[in-house]
Amino acid sequence: MPLSYSAAYSSRITKPKTKIPLLRRSTSSPFAALPRRKPVQRSKSKPEDVDADDDLFGDRLDDAGLVASLANDLSLRDVAQVIQYVGNHMFDEVPERGGMNSTRIAEVLNFRKSLPPIVTVAHVHAMIVSPTVAEKEIAELMKAGIIRKVVVPGRGVGGASVGEGLVLAKHWDLMINEASELEEDLKRWFIEILRSNPTVLVLPRAVFRSQEASGLMRAGFLTSSSHLGNSQDVFSSSDAAARGTLTSISSISRAASGSLAAVGGEGVFHEAGGGSGALRRGSSRTGDDSEREYQHLVQKGGDLCLSLPTTGPYLRLLVSARGHLMSLLAKSKFREAPLYLLRERWDGGIAADDAASRSKKARGEFVGILPGRTRKWKQFYGLSFDWVLAECLGAGLVEVFETGSVGRGVRAAS
Repeated sequence: MPLSYSAAYSSRITKPKTKIPLLRRSTSSPFAALPRRKPVQRSKSKPEDVDADDDLFGDRLDDAGLVASLANDLSLRDVAQVIQYVGNHMFDEVPERGGMNSTRIAEVLNFRKSLPPIVTVAHVHAMIVSPTVAEKEIAELMKAGIIRKVVVPGRGVGGASVGEGLVLAKHWDLMINEASELEEDLKRWFIEILRSNPTVLVLPRAVFRSQEASGLMRAGFLTSSSHLGNSQDVFSSSDAAARGTLTSISSISRAASGSLAAVGGEGVFHEAGGGSGALRRGSSRTGDDSEREYQHLVQKGGDLCLSLPTTGPYLRLLVSARGHLMSLLAKSKFREAPLYLLRERWDGGIAADDAASRSKKARGEFVGILPGRTRKWKQFYGLSFDWVLAECLGAGLVEVFETGSVGRGVRAAS
């Protein structure tokens, strides 16, 4: 047995191999050795039409009494001053940093300027404590020739009527004098007719000659009343809703196939109540065409109703604004919300113009969207929240009440 032989080779004692985790290259990720977890299943976010602020009001608001009037200016003493005040506060001022270019700003201002100076009777009721006193004063001011009433039938009944409005007589006369398509003699004669009949809403056709009536109808100051009927008879027959118009079944059935009369005629939209009630014609229409159209209206019968230009866009803006405010109120659990919260929803959550908001914007933090991207400015041209609220309150769509804790509250009328 050689002396170099030892028991080291046959020893059963072994050392464990040292494992260095940093030297392992089985994976390219340094986080592979960490314990793995399954991804957390997050619940779906709330829909966009539900605000997180609703969670703060899980119960009904306290009712400490209804608010009878929304008038904040104590200098308003009569209906005429209310009409002037409401007309001047219909829209908010265009913000300096609203995110709108010069073209959009010009479009907004031109649209505002084109609207007639109409204030609905419902709005006046919301600004005066007693509706009975308001109605008596309206009748007295109409007899005195200070205000005039304009009615668009088929737009509701009573206090909820959208098409019943008041206009100051001086504003009505100003619109007639500014109408470039009317002759000066016709302007003076028409103003004298209105001043001599301050409470008249409908004028007989015998008062006007054909050229005078057609000119006033083109300008939007008169509209035919032949298509107007009793609102209670709208559903009495299949042809009642369009009785007396070119769109009635009896008129279309007698028209030649393929002609304009078979689809209601060229002025079907305005005869059905659309637009401002004026007869819209292109520049290619001649005097003979105007005469024939007026004779056609005479044959249909009926009188001529007083109207104002661009009344149609005004009514469409009013109806859509009422509907939008009611949809914002419907987002709350009990269809009621504090006044400040409803105002924020109407404004669209825009950025405030204070020092804190400007500092956050400078740091790049989110402080709200620009006003020009909200529906208030894109669809309603900057319509004031207080103006829309007064419209809904006077029409009986909402109730305003004192809460005693969070200011005033608004709830939808049942």
